[in-house]
Amino acid sequence: MGGPKDEDPPKLLSSNPKDQSLNIKPENVTLVFDEFIKTENPQRNVIITPSLDKSKMEFLALKNELRIKIGQELEDSTTYVFNFQKSIQDISESNPSENLKLVFSTGSMIDSLRFIGKVAYIFPQKKPDMEDVIVGLYRIEDDTMDVFTDPPYYLTQTDSAGNFEITNIKGGQYRAYAWHDANNTSKAEDKSEPYGFISDPIIIMEDVSGSYFNLFKGDLSDFKINRTSALGSNFDVVLSKYPAKLNVTHPDLGNSLFYRINEKNIRFYHTEIRDDSTQISISLRDSVGFGVDTTFYASFMKSERRAENLTPTMDKKKEFVANISTSISFNKPIKNIIYDSLFIQYDSASFIHIKPEHVSFRDSALRATLLIDLPISDTIPKTSFQFYASDSTFIDVEDQHNEKAIKTTFSKQDPENLADEVTGKVMAEEWPIIVQLLSRDEEIVKQQTLKENNQTYSFKKIKAGEYMVRAIIDRNKNGQWDPGNYYELRQPEPVYYFYDPENKTYAIQLRGKWTNQNINIIPSPASGLLQVTTDHVPSDTITTNQNGTETM
Repeated sequence: MGGPKDEDPPKLLSSNPKDQSLNIKPENVTLVFDEFIKTENPQRNVIITPSLDKSKMEFLALKNELRIKIGQELEDSTTYVFNFQKSIQDISESNPSENLKLVFSTGSMIDSLRFIGKVAYIFPQKKPDMEDVIVGLYRIEDDTMDVFTDPPYYLTQTDSAGNFEITNIKGGQYRAYAWHDANNTSKAEDKSEPYGFISDPIIIMEDVSGSYFNLFKGDLSDFKINRTSALGSNFDVVLSKYPAKLNVTHPDLGNSLFYRINEKNIRFYHTEIRDDSTQISISLRDSVGFGVDTTFYASFMKSERRAENLTPTMDKKKEFVANISTSISFNKPIKNIIYDSLFIQYDSASFIHIKPEHVSFRDSALRATLLIDLPISDTIPKTSFQFYASDSTFIDVEDQHNEKAIKTTFSKQDPENLADEVTGKVMAEEWPIIVQLLSRDEEIVKQQTLKENNQTYSFKKIKAGEYMVRAIIDRNKNGQWDPGNYYELRQPEPVYYFYDPENKTYAIQLRGKWTNQNINIIPSPASGLLQVTTDHVPSDTITTNQNGTETM
């Protein structure tokens, strides 16, 4: 009561064993401080290398002492490091004791080698959570242990910028990993936690710096068919997880045989076969490349089971420049479209009919996403256009139709609010390159693919606002980003973002009637060992208005 606020952290007065002690195997550790202390989740926050089983350890704060019962046998000729981080605090104001370490060896020398580097997310996070990111080293000789089943031999946490340093390492060969340890298990959860790895073994016979990890999510669980079964007049194939790629082989495909994908379920429909079965071949691949190739007999039976209702969902984008380009997604394949009741209305008596040449299916076998691209003449002096599809416009493969009319309004954008162009180069020499313009919500606004020897991208007539630009190196040429596969030591496909080092942001501002040039994308480091570690290489950003005047 009274007096100045206590702002001083606890100071270590003594320890048993003493720091830097040799040839000891203590069963207990005691730290004595200059004031009463408390602990903040020591089971989580105290990092011990080489790793010990913390479930066997006890941490007790008693007055001005921290008493630790190790509860397990220590290895011979090994340097142990207890890094207390901010787990020890004074009892009055919770001031943490910082940079507190205790180092001792069960042998005759203190190991002193270091492993230093940086961790980043392959897709930048709006609020990067680096607090629980772990970097771990596994000994090569422990070949039955891995990042998904066992804690590492050496480990540390990154700082808020993703930088890390593992100290007091014994010379040898290691495998290196990093992961976001949200559940504090000291192991990566491939289904829920992003992780990264360095493909080649790390030889540490001297300090190793410049290591880099890109964190990504890649579900490495088994990919398989859980079951197949008839359901009503349809046939279901239930998978262990969502397929990233699916090929179906059957002579009726797209004519009388159709299918839809809903999460982990593939449902087949046949408009002609009843009380019979037919052989279908499928080839499946998940996001990390695991595959299933099989052939099965699908039965399509007569059934009194009520067919599922047809449910349409329109694309959220409601603004356009010259063409109304939109899509309608359905929960089932579409068999027929009644074009007489499908049109755009722009005043009480004026209509533009949507015709077969204006529509297409994203996948002719699925027939579940309808693409509409309708040109709007500049001679029409309107800015508001209403899309209309009456009930029963769309009929699915089970003869169900949309029960309600579909209505939505599209707005023609004011040319004064459109940026003329954003253009730049992707400073990489690996093709094809998928370049994407992203909104603030990270939705893809525009996209183009650069072929070999072309580094220049260009997006034109864009609504003024804030955007990001990224490039994906499409190594397997499937038109999308693919994660890596730890079991195959295959890294994820590289993803590079434009970054403004001066303002420390990924965002670019597009203004009406202006052109943004030299929005150049510099490749970021790949997971591995680098000669030089840098956050970003600066790139020039020059913005010009419609008259061509340059501004910085």
